[in-house]
Amino acid sequence: MDVNIDLDILEVEPAAEYHAKADRFLSSHQLLDFVKCPWLHHKKTIGLLGNNDSASYLIGRAAHARILEGRDAYAAAFALGGPINPQTGKPYGATTQAFRAWAEAQGKPVLSHEQVELIEQMACGVAMNNQAVDLLVDGHSEGIVRAEYCGTPCQIRIDWLNPHRGIVDLKTCDDLTWFEADAKRYGYPKQMAFYQAVLAQVLGGDMVPVHLIAIEKKEPFRCGVWRITDDTLAIARQENEAAIRRLLACRKDDHWPTGYEDIRMLSVA
Repeated sequence: MDVNIDLDILEVEPAAEYHAKADRFLSSHQLLDFVKCPWLHHKKTIGLLGNNDSASYLIGRAAHARILEGRDAYAAAFALGGPINPQTGKPYGATTQAFRAWAEAQGKPVLSHEQVELIEQMACGVAMNNQAVDLLVDGHSEGIVRAEYCGTPCQIRIDWLNPHRGIVDLKTCDDLTWFEADAKRYGYPKQMAFYQAVLAQVLGGDMVPVHLIAIEKKEPFRCGVWRITDDTLAIARQENEAAIRRLLACRKDDHWPTGYEDIRMLSVA
């Protein structure tokens, strides 16, 4: 199904500025945290839990920049490589004092030579998939939409919006074989249904198609493309809207349960 989206609806701002507005706008990640555990959501909201920028998360952010925003934006956002040992002509290891000193002087996230090579392999994997290339040949990366949805201000930052194919989200994974199970485990349908619904608020109610591009973080760097079915998105949207109603009730009462207050029955066959 082709659509016709005016990309001028998208706002553009740095990621840090977008995330700084999380206290005013509900995001898909905040909603997923709430679905998992209202108390977890509340602790993050009031700043009791810091951000954990793990190596895996760093690779994911860098891959998004390299694949979706291009080499120039990627090189501007990350310090690439590191110093070379003049005695061996080889890069210093990421655990060496020389590399740590170099990293501290960069003023931005750093990637070792091994990580840079990994990201290039991932970019090549995406480029080898014709369906992924077709989705990414036209559109805008990291565009922001803000709108009221279910009675609360919401915001989304779309990996890629194709004016004719809809929402495209890039996911990194360890093994493409298990990606469909991972999608359910990590709540990707709920995340994408939230994106689709918030975007629809500025598109006059139109629900655009949603595609996922998944790329492996190890050999053979396979890339696959999935379109989330309309039925799956509709069910996820209903679950999201029920969760938002519960969230608004928790805010009103300032009551944040864990979801495990009652005794549960465990039956092992």
